[in-house]
Amino acid sequence: MLEQAYSDSSPTIPIFFILSPGANPVLAVQTLCIGEKHDPLKHIQSIALGQGQDVVANNKLDTAHKEGTWVMLQNVHLMPRYLNEMEKKLADFAAEGSDPGFRLFLSADPNKDIPIYLLEKSIKMTNEPPAGVKQNLLRAFTYHTKEYFEDLESRIKTVLFGLCYFHTVMIERRKFGAKGFNGSYPFNIGDLRDSALVLRNYLESNSSGGTKVPWDDLKYIFGEIMYGGHIVDDRDRIFCNAFLDNLMNDKLLDEANMFPYTDGTHTVFKCPPAAPYEKYIEHIEQELPPESPLAFGLHPNAEIDFRTVQSEQIFQMLIELQPKDGGSSEEGVDTVGSKVAEFMGRVSDEAQLDSNKINVEDIRSKLTEETLGPYQNVFIQECEKINVLIATIIKSLYEVDLANKGELTMSEQMESLMNAIFLNKVPAAWARYSFMTTRNLSSWLDNIKHRLEQLNAWKEDPTKEPLVTFINRLYNPQSFLTAIRQIATREKGYELNKLYIETTPTKRMYYETAELPARKPGGDGGAYVFGMQLQGAKWDQNANSIEESDPKKQFSVIPVVNCVAKQVTDTKDDKGVYQCPMYQTELRGNTFVTYAQLKTKQAPRKWILAGVAIILDVEGTSDAFQLGKAPPK
Repeated sequence: MLEQAYSDSSPTIPIFFILSPGANPVLAVQTLCIGEKHDPLKHIQSIALGQGQDVVANNKLDTAHKEGTWVMLQNVHLMPRYLNEMEKKLADFAAEGSDPGFRLFLSADPNKDIPIYLLEKSIKMTNEPPAGVKQNLLRAFTYHTKEYFEDLESRIKTVLFGLCYFHTVMIERRKFGAKGFNGSYPFNIGDLRDSALVLRNYLESNSSGGTKVPWDDLKYIFGEIMYGGHIVDDRDRIFCNAFLDNLMNDKLLDEANMFPYTDGTHTVFKCPPAAPYEKYIEHIEQELPPESPLAFGLHPNAEIDFRTVQSEQIFQMLIELQPKDGGSSEEGVDTVGSKVAEFMGRVSDEAQLDSNKINVEDIRSKLTEETLGPYQNVFIQECEKINVLIATIIKSLYEVDLANKGELTMSEQMESLMNAIFLNKVPAAWARYSFMTTRNLSSWLDNIKHRLEQLNAWKEDPTKEPLVTFINRLYNPQSFLTAIRQIATREKGYELNKLYIETTPTKRMYYETAELPARKPGGDGGAYVFGMQLQGAKWDQNANSIEESDPKKQFSVIPVVNCVAKQVTDTKDDKGVYQCPMYQTELRGNTFVTYAQLKTKQAPRKWILAGVAIILDVEGTSDAFQLGKAPPK
């Protein structure tokens, strides 16, 4: 395809690569250059645009224009202003007459700042990676030529096939969003190419050691350098290394099942024995099971979640495209005005936010120097933050009301707020002062009310902390856990930075507080918390351990958890405990709170690969956990 585009191009018609995840146009241009009987090192000048690189780019363009060579400007979206200058230079080249061999290649991420006229005159190309495990695995394996593959030792062939599968997992797991990876990483075919080169050189240079494969060395090279070099999140690095531990071992040389933890099921994909090139392709085509999250170590529920998110995005786009303004008099047709009026009614009548601001000064007056402890500081901060949010909401709605009555000029910020309410989204002006959440506007308002319930119950006697704290109703759950550590530091003289929070789920729910053991003065300094939900697995309350999720159930409620500060030196390397990451929202990433220790009958690695995590703020399910009320029957 690039060859056809090149034949259609000219010195005044650039070839524009629109980048997609995993794409590497530089390699494609170098291959094209070799096909045109040129030396890429001499014939291609490649510049990655950035601060100060416009001068270098202009010099390279002037030289290539005269000598008939190629210039490739990468990531031009980083310097959109330079593109106007470059366009004028291309016009001057056209007027002067360029050498017929001169070509300009551009690459950029999709960006609205790129001038339209440049896109119109360019030949635009993109290379979307294939979708699906089979297509990606075929692409990864066939990237290596038959001649190259047949020249390898038997053990290198097998490990290379396993490496191709690992590459496929790293590429395809991204589609599951935060369940797959916390971050977005540019894994591409270049990572596979370099890893395969290192694999061959390393094993051939260490052939004196017999047929034993130095797995630890290879896992470090792949997981910490080649692929791990892209990874910036600690939890993602843990997954990467865990998957390599599960895949890269002696079992791989003995036709091991490469799907994690599916032995004994119908969903198995074994590594083939060393065979000719075509046999591997035939094995992929015929033996690879149908597409399933099990290929990545995820539970089948992950597919439901992935498809649900796709559907929601489509419907959200349709809602945003529908008419918002209200010339229509048809009954049942919602307009921006009607939606805003309805929401204002809920704020006033149902949530009663205007009368729910918490008097922080009154709370402080009830506390003395002796009774103002870490827990009190946490709850006072929570009161102050939710007061700011309530004040922002009331002020914004008051101004919108005045604007609708013609008593105030409608501003752009007011229009944005009204449109967000119409779309059932939390307005950006409110989100700035909000707790971390992925909720829609209606659920968000309900959640504010529930948070106020907890704070109002506490303020009646602020010298005492609640018997059970809803940790999912705190702006900053980390500060509450830090307060537990501070109490232990005061009472037992521990060093704060040498303490961690030990989490022990009880068998009681929040409405069974009477059956929880009472906290004794001078005790362990811990606290009972509630509001944790397990995603990717379920909590078996009877067995007190993690188990496989039930079909079609994305979340599992964990009972009241006993959180106690312990010294780091007290930790044990317990293989029956999964260090479960805890996040504030389903987006995970930078909403990380801490690790919770959860017992497991399976290997902890199973839950690492499954992306199992505790989520605090979950839309829909957690709204049922209302303070002091029995569970729904």
